[in-house]
Amino acid sequence: MSLVSGPGRAGGNGLPNELQLVIEEHVKYIQSLDKRKDELEYWLTEHLRLNGVYWGLTALHLLGHPDALPRDETIEFVISCQHDNGGFGPAPGHDAHMLYTVSAVQILVTVNALDELEKRGKTGREGVGRFIAQLQSGDDGSFAGDEWGETDTRFLFGALNALSLLRLLFYVDVTKAVSYVNACANFDGGYGVSPGAESHAGQIFVCVGALAIADRLDLVDKDRLGSWLSERQLDNGGLNGRPEKLEDVCYSWWVMSSLAMIGKLDWIDKAKLAEFILRCQDPELGGIADRPGDAVDVFHTVFGIAGLSLIGYPGLKPVDPI
Repeated sequence: MSLVSGPGRAGGNGLPNELQLVIEEHVKYIQSLDKRKDELEYWLTEHLRLNGVYWGLTALHLLGHPDALPRDETIEFVISCQHDNGGFGPAPGHDAHMLYTVSAVQILVTVNALDELEKRGKTGREGVGRFIAQLQSGDDGSFAGDEWGETDTRFLFGALNALSLLRLLFYVDVTKAVSYVNACANFDGGYGVSPGAESHAGQIFVCVGALAIADRLDLVDKDRLGSWLSERQLDNGGLNGRPEKLEDVCYSWWVMSSLAMIGKLDWIDKAKLAEFILRCQDPELGGIADRPGDAVDVFHTVFGIAGLSLIGYPGLKPVDPI
């Protein structure tokens, strides 16, 4: 799956008066991404290849076309990215990292192929669990992304997410992980990348998601957080990630999924958000961009579609906010 942007642009040659999601065009766009290997950008984005497969596959499932990508080739590529230590890199020959390992597990679960870890994987399911578990700090419960030690609440959420899918959550100290997330809470109700860091919608998603997996949403100040998240909607209907920033389609997921987890989904004008997302699609070539007029890409395509699914847009499969 390529992370190459374009060739389409949001809005294309003009949108119809009655906006609608062009499902077939989006399916064709995603299917075309791995056929652009003669473009430099295809190779420059190799470090995101496995994530791209997950994004494209998820979008296709939400669009109601789960078989649009070849299942066997998808599984073969995922397995080819695994290392002897159980972790996965973004593509063969790249170092293992938490983020790619999470995408690998999510892909295999999505195509009902976790058993392939035992059949063709280098370590099996438990080996993947051990790779994730050894990245947790015994001191504060945080998680590193790889052997080099960078910590981030994204890695913590990814660890709990993947381990819960593998049914191996007991491999890590969930209580310490919860305590670390709680230490990242801010006075405005949001969460940052680490204790003391500013609130950001993306980090709020991973922190609230981690608490949801751990069944500790009782720790969230839901009204205060809901207020901060609802203020992310701008006059054009789009959402930003923090105050004074531009709107971006990807926050249709980060903000709305967080609101869904705390039961505040109605605190956003859904009709205005849907119109904004639809204006960010290319109605002729498919794909969704960050905002109208920009080049489309698979990252914004999946999160735009997921955002529409969260607000109940017709014709889409329901998405789990976690």
